[in-house]
Parts: sequence; structure tokens; C-alpha cells
Amino acid sequence: MPLHWKMAIGFVAGLLLGLIAHSTAGAEAPWVQALTTWVTQPVGTLFLRLIFMLVIPLLFSALVVGVAEMGDIRALGRIGWKTLAYTVVVSAIAVVLGLLLVNWLEPGAGVDPALAQQLLASGAERAQAIVSGSGNQPRGLDMLLSIVPDNVVGAAANNAILGVMFFALMLGVGLVLTRSPGTEVLLRGIEGLFEVSMTLIGLVIRLAPYAVFCFMFNLAALFGWDLLARLGAYVGVVVLALSIHMFVVYSLALKFVGGWSPWKFFVGVQEAMVMAFSTASSNATLPTALQVADEDLRLPRKVSRFVLTVGATANQNGTALFEGVTVLFLAQFFGVDLSLAQQVTVMFVCILGGIGTAGVPAGSLPVVALICGMVGVPPEGIGLILGVDRFLDMCRTTLNVTGDLVAATVVSRGETDTPGLAEG
Repeated sequence: MPLHWKMAIGFVAGLLLGLIAHSTAGAEAPWVQALTTWVTQPVGTLFLRLIFMLVIPLLFSALVVGVAEMGDIRALGRIGWKTLAYTVVVSAIAVVLGLLLVNWLEPGAGVDPALAQQLLASGAERAQAIVSGSGNQPRGLDMLLSIVPDNVVGAAANNAILGVMFFALMLGVGLVLTRSPGTEVLLRGIEGLFEVSMTLIGLVIRLAPYAVFCFMFNLAALFGWDLLARLGAYVGVVVLALSIHMFVVYSLALKFVGGWSPWKFFVGVQEAMVMAFSTASSNATLPTALQVADEDLRLPRKVSRFVLTVGATANQNGTALFEGVTVLFLAQFFGVDLSLAQQVTVMFVCILGGIGTAGVPAGSLPVVALICGMVGVPPEGIGLILGVDRFLDMCRTTLNVTGDLVAATVVSRGETDTPGLAEG
């Protein structure tokens, strides 16, 4: 049975059993608390830790090899500029789409004040931790300077993905410019690291169906559908915007820019989409995305390795869209009237936030708090959405990963004659 079907079965089984536990016993039942605390939560956390343990060596080696395989700096420059242009344009479309829908549907205007106070109180402690953490986020020029690490080992230890990627990019450029027996040995060693990382991740991925079951059981058993219903308008706007971007914008990009059949593309990437939805992490889904690009889409490896490794952190359309929708939702809720200039500011910061946000679960919440503070919206308001953020994180991560694969497909056009699923 294909892995994505196993994960789908785990997803459905965990969701159904979790809903049954929530409706019959309730989230406060001792056995539900014990099961989620001591069994399902640790299993899910262990799976993610195993993936994250291998993500840094995988991301580093894939990017170095991808750059080195291009053979010359002109190819790197061409693919890099095409990737950057795609990322900026499509992220801007995502944010504008989200802002238009929020201004039109106004989900923040209909939240019951009593319910809102209850949600704010229940998420106050975690919200305060996120807000205080957002104060440590680099801003402006410091944000650009932070991309260049003063210690690459420290950057890896602190999960500063952009710093590791910059070092890998520079090392790959150095390997392209320096051709000698020594650099060939170094490149073969890094290729070996990539192959070992993929093999180990392949072993870990076999646990994915069980981890998916645990994730969904936790979500459903502790929250049920009550929380989604309470914040239904907000959740609905986010999901609607993500869906339009996924199936309309991406399909148009595939058809008219990439020359691909959208139907064949979405059939080919379904395993990566299920993995992204289950783990809510672009970084954790990177190995699956690389495998899908090689085996199902048959994209040129030098392009897919570069675009997907960079895209796991830098091409997050779903995150940019979510951040824009959430900031405007909270502004509507608190009665803060944002001018057109402020909304344009939100749009640009969201595009930058989508590029710099960590590809881990809930990685965008500190950025949301940061943007709220910039435009005069109380950052503590993110306590309203903490309960539904896990579900929305799963949805936006699916869009992020699918967008990375769309980017790799679009950028691959014209780079090689490698046959794929593209239409003639």
C-alpha cells in the first residue's frame, strides 16, 4: 500500500477515534488526559524530533550538491533569479488575496465578546510567551544581516535555517569555482551525506502513519469541532483563501508558466501534500518533497534540490497569506481601523515574513505578533486563535509545500530536456 494511503488511514482513524473520545468522555476525562499526555503526544513529538534531527544535514547537503551540480555560476544565477521572482510574485498574490477576502467578509466583526474573552484567557500564558519571543526577532537591516552567520555551527545549533542555507550556498559556489581533486573528494563526501540522510529519513518516514494517527487523535480528543465552530468565520476565510490560491493560482501558474497539466501535477504530489498536512512542518516534509520531485514529477535534480531546499524556508505562500489574514482579523476584532498604507505595509512585511519564517509547527505566530505591534493591534490577541492554529498550520503548510513543488516545476522549464509529466 502506498505511504500516502497509510497516512490517510491513520489521519481518518485518529480523527474519528478522537472525536468519539471527545463526545463520549470529554477532553477533561482522566483517561483522555493520560492517553494524550503519556502516549499520543510523546509519539508525535518523537517522530518530529527524528525528522528535525536529520533536516539540517539533509538541507545542507542537498543545497550544496544542487548548486555544485549546476556546473557554472551563470546557471546558478539564472535558476536563482527565476526562483526569487516566482517567490515574490506568488507570495504577493497570496497576501493580496487574503487581504481582499478579509476586507470583504470581515470575520473579525462577528466574534462574540464573551467568547473572545474566554479564548483570550485560556491562551493568555502561551500568547504572552509568543509575544515576548517576537521581541527577539531581528528587524529591518538586522534581519538581512542575520542571514549571514558569524558561526555556522551555532546557526545550526540554534535552528537558524537561513544562516545554514547561506553557508551551504557559499560552499556550493566555492565548489563550482574551485575544481581540483580535493574538491571532488569533498563533493563526493557531501553527496554521501545526502544519500545517508535520505536513507535514514526513509526509515523514519515509515513511522509517519502512526504519528499522523497520534496528531489527529490529540487534536480531535482535546478540542473536538467546538473550537472550529466558535471561530468558524475566521477559519473559513483562511481555508477559503488557501484553497483559491492552491487550486486557482497554482493551476494557472502550472498551465501557462510551467506548461504542465495541473491534474497530473496534483496527482503526482499527493504524498507530499498528505505529509505536509499531517506534520504541519515544511522542513519535516522536505525529504518527501525531494523524493516526489525525483520519482513522480521527474524534475531535473539540480533544479529540484536547489528550489525545494531553499523553498522549505523561503517560499512559504501559505504562511504569508495566513499572517496577513490574521493581522487584519485581529484588527477588526479590536476595532483598529487600518489605513490603506498600513495594509500595504502589512502586505510587504508578510511577504518578508513568509521568506524568513521557520518551517516548523507554529513558526509564523511570533511574526504575526511582530506585525500586530507594528500597526497598533494588541499582539496578545493571538490568544484568540491559538486553539485553531494547529488545524490552520496543517492547511497552510500543505500550501507551502505544494507551492515549493510548483516553483520547482515552473523553474525547471527550459533547464533540461528531462522527460516528465508535462504536456507537450
